[in-house]
Amino acid sequence: MKNKEITAAILLKGPHISEKATNLSESGKYIFKVYSDANKSEIKKAIANLYGVAVKKVNIINIKTKKRIMKGKIGEKPGYKKAIITLWRGHKIEILPH
Repeated sequence: MKNKEITAAILLKGPHISEKATNLSESGKYIFKVYSDANKSEIKKAIANLYGVAVKKVNIINIKTKKRIMKGKIGEKPGYKKAIITLWRGHKIEILPH
């Protein structure tokens, strides 16, 4: 995203909710689906500004497209990008109310 000011609302598509993501959140790691052109530094700034937490590191995973066949027609399930956010000890993000 060269020379563009991107807000956190556009950059972060939302939290990735799964059993693995829930288990990781107990150890201070949170998973978000992010915009496909986002880089680590932009994601780190967006999380820090939106949630007011100190981000230790950001890992990015690109999920590839998957081929699907439905009623004899070949198509693709779209891919996406996930970011695993590691926070410093003592910081927490409330994604879902308990």
